[in-house]
Amino acid sequence: MSSDTEETATQGVAPELDRGTDREPGHIDQRRSPIARFFGVLGPGLVTGAADDDPSGVATYAQAGATYGMGMLWTVPVSLPLMMGVQEICDRMALATGDSLGKLIRRRFPRAVVAVLGVLVVALIAANCLNLAADLMAIGQGMQLLHAGPAPVWSAVAGIAIVVALLAGSFQAIGRIFKWLCLFLLVYVAVLFFAHVSWADVGRGLLGLQARLSPAYLGLVVGVLGTSISPYMFFWQSAQRVEELRAEPLEGDLAPPLKDRSRTEARRRLRNGRVDVFTGMAFSVLIMFAIMAATAATLGAHHRTVSSAAEAARALEPIAGSYAGILFAAGFIGSGVLAVPILAASGAAGLSGLLGKEWGLDRSPRKAPVFYALLGVGLIAGTVLSVIGTDPIGLLVLSAIVNGIAAGPFLIVMMLISRDRAIMGRYRNGRLAAAVGWTTTVIMCAAGGYGIWYTITGG
Repeated sequence: MSSDTEETATQGVAPELDRGTDREPGHIDQRRSPIARFFGVLGPGLVTGAADDDPSGVATYAQAGATYGMGMLWTVPVSLPLMMGVQEICDRMALATGDSLGKLIRRRFPRAVVAVLGVLVVALIAANCLNLAADLMAIGQGMQLLHAGPAPVWSAVAGIAIVVALLAGSFQAIGRIFKWLCLFLLVYVAVLFFAHVSWADVGRGLLGLQARLSPAYLGLVVGVLGTSISPYMFFWQSAQRVEELRAEPLEGDLAPPLKDRSRTEARRRLRNGRVDVFTGMAFSVLIMFAIMAATAATLGAHHRTVSSAAEAARALEPIAGSYAGILFAAGFIGSGVLAVPILAASGAAGLSGLLGKEWGLDRSPRKAPVFYALLGVGLIAGTVLSVIGTDPIGLLVLSAIVNGIAAGPFLIVMMLISRDRAIMGRYRNGRLAAAVGWTTTVIMCAAGGYGIWYTITGG
């Protein structure tokens, strides 16, 4: 998508980058099978896409299917290119500069703008805290549905276990765990086989032939878009890519940018990054489609409305069979365990970068005290809320409002940074990236504005 990615990279290439040796973590051995090479390039893009289908997203998609049948499936093909475009820009910014989104904002904008955006990041951290609390509640409810014990106990266990894992584990180990957790989401595809889906109705839904124009319908469309394109995804995509670059034994603790690489290496990095991002976003919308279609064919056909992932799993059992309910519960338990640390870490990385502080799961708490303090506060507060709270939907509504407000401004910021030649060099946005990025920005600003109006007016 960048205008000049196939041109020669700038001079001053570190000589060890030309060797293509196996000691480079980002290098994919060409002697491996094509399938092994494909899975070898998957990382931040796949994890970000999977985390987007957290229990709050599952609840939103299930509500869309249960309430409007196949009538909201058109949001699947519409969301895919928007998600691909935005996340590719995030990834390319990290690859081109070796910096996270938070640090790039600090580099690009004057202090007054950084201060305003800092307030938005703080609000985003608060929204993420509410979201992860609701996700922890969902994990607990899922375990209770599997007859494993009381929901509050499992919410607390999950929160504490995630805190310990993030403090004790290395980034490489955590990254591998994240990738394996993505597999849990495939159970939603399996649910389709229990749902007796009418594929003719699916086709009409994908083409938008069953769309409506009622305020409630449009309000839920905003919820679907806000769930699919959330600000925390921007921060996590760039942060995890930078941490991956830091793991290369090339420049110590620094993340080597594309301009310091050979032409071949830079091209390969961009290509692999796009494969990772596009695969992750395609995986994300596949799960989105499976949940909407399955709940539309079951709950929607029986006029059963739902307001949470746990309620959807419980309602599926008498209609699609106990196995469908169990699979649905297992899916959002796994996605919750994946999403909770990402929600906490994305905001902590963003604010730490804005403040010019060290950050990252690859750093020790001693080297990145501000980052870990923010991470710990968010996780602990979310765990407490998940244990004492009784209204996960209320938490998610408030979180969605904040995300709706923040998405537009952060997209504008991203587009301004990614077109800046002084920061991006030859890897700035090309025409296609600019067109998709600005289209997404306009849509999300309009959706956020409508969502705020709809919420305030009590629609």
